[in-house]
Amino acid sequence: MTRTLITGGSRGIGAATALRLAREGHDLVLGYARDDRAAEETRLAAEDAGARCQVVRADLTDPAGVERVFEQAGELTGVVNNAGATLHIGPLADTPVSIIQATVDLNLTAALLVARAAVRALGTSYGGQGGVLVNVSSGAATLGAPGEYVQYAAAKAGVDALTVGLAQEVAGEGIRVVGVAPGIVRTGIHADAGEPGRLERVGPLVPLGRPGEPAEVADAIAWLMSAEASYVTGTTLRVAGGR
Repeated sequence: MTRTLITGGSRGIGAATALRLAREGHDLVLGYARDDRAAEETRLAAEDAGARCQVVRADLTDPAGVERVFEQAGELTGVVNNAGATLHIGPLADTPVSIIQATVDLNLTAALLVARAAVRALGTSYGGQGGVLVNVSSGAATLGAPGEYVQYAAAKAGVDALTVGLAQEVAGEGIRVVGVAPGIVRTGIHADAGEPGRLERVGPLVPLGRPGEPAEVADAIAWLMSAEASYVTGTTLRVAGGR
């Protein structure tokens, strides 16, 4: 049995990952926050690709929401810790305190809580069978995102540290912990933050000359979860077009 939970699984990179893993034979649990229609569309597409798929609506910034997702997910062999958002674009000094707090809550605190729950679901000393935890970070973690979302970059740098430390902590539990750091990717994250034209502004600055596609990040996640990456842990793979 291969059964994977994807948080933020209804849209963007999460949805692309669901389709990619469905084709690889994974059954899926998709966690999502609010977009019921997108979750249902992704569920149906995953089932068309051959997976058994369920969706769970929950707020991962609430510990009870994390607990509910994992309770409904049941036995797992993998977790893609993907839920996240920039929420805002602008200099730090002009960013409302509430946005800074919400950004850290979603992109770092919730990621830590999901990682904690993943260890308890997968770890052999907790009754699990081992597995893979993929933390979705961002290229911003090392670039800093000046003038756009320094608070998001800082939170994602924390996710990178999580990957390094937790991988060492749980290697004996049969768990590999790896990360993926996407760069500028064609998803709704830019419009959601208030700049729908950001891809056109920033995409040409990438060495490869274009934004990435969600499927390109999903391919990297699928490889990291596969047996081909069995000796890979504690590292984050950058998928950012050279930026």
